[in-house]
Amino acid sequence: MTPRATGVRAPYDAVPVAVRAWVDSVLGSPVVTVAEQVGGMSPGCATRVTCADGTRAFVKAVGAELNPDSPTLFRREILALTLIGSHQSWADLMASYDDGAWVALVLEDIEGRHPDLADDTDMDLLLGAVDSLGVLLGERVPDPPRPAPWSGEGPRPAALFRPGLCDLSETFRDWLDAFDQAHELPAGQVPSWVIERQTVLRPGVAALLDQPTDRLVHFDIRDDNLLVRPTGELVFLDWGATGIGPDWLDPLLARLERVHLPWFDASVVRSPALARAGDGTVTSWLVGMGVTLAWRAHTQVVVGLPTLQAFRRAESARFLSAAARRLGI
Repeated sequence: MTPRATGVRAPYDAVPVAVRAWVDSVLGSPVVTVAEQVGGMSPGCATRVTCADGTRAFVKAVGAELNPDSPTLFRREILALTLIGSHQSWADLMASYDDGAWVALVLEDIEGRHPDLADDTDMDLLLGAVDSLGVLLGERVPDPPRPAPWSGEGPRPAALFRPGLCDLSETFRDWLDAFDQAHELPAGQVPSWVIERQTVLRPGVAALLDQPTDRLVHFDIRDDNLLVRPTGELVFLDWGATGIGPDWLDPLLARLERVHLPWFDASVVRSPALARAGDGTVTSWLVGMGVTLAWRAHTQVVVGLPTLQAFRRAESARFLSAAARRLGI
């Protein structure tokens, strides 16, 4: 299946010669064939490579010239994979490269397919795997390192684009800022009920800042970031958004492919972590995320990601529609 989140990627031969030479050196044999992969929003390459001696690997590389924020996400993925070590639930990091402008990862090449999350079998596989992932990450990294507070000059960047792990408490603060400005959006960017009920909805979005943020979380669980091995195990890919957040966050993300269906509401109740968080928290998360995506789609200038704004608008509409259903609107 083709993932819903699909950007425009640079091919491997567009990666600087120095980076490709480093890949050859790391793998111990020159790359002779490449297979470009689709899915995800990064403008960098995502390439399965095969070397002259038969060695295979998966290479990701991006430069600031393609998008100024993407190298930060790649550096975070390197940090995350270093923290969690080796396991069959994700691709092993074989080597990393960073010359200040370009960042690259050489990863274990995983055979598999993207799951079809409209299929009950694949969805059940994901829900079980994401619960196991939460336990595993807690065991591997019980005290994840917090990023330093932002101290740079100029406007404060979104938490996702600051160095280190993503601090979800800061992300929720970003969401509240966007929510407070939602009335400035042109008509039609968010449903009218959001603006009409802004005062009523605000305490729920603000309460997200009070959620405990002490667990290592993947924070980017979508079909394009998952593979099912031929033997049936699920593999979590793309750790560039990895953060410190609440234990219910990844179980929530795992269910978002069906957020438009009543199935989502019933499934949330069956999840121990989401049941502890409560229905109100889940609905406020959908409101906060939905409004933030609409705000960013309208206000941010995005370099090198031509499909991102349309994706943001589509996801915003899905999340806010689900929130409306849950609120009885």
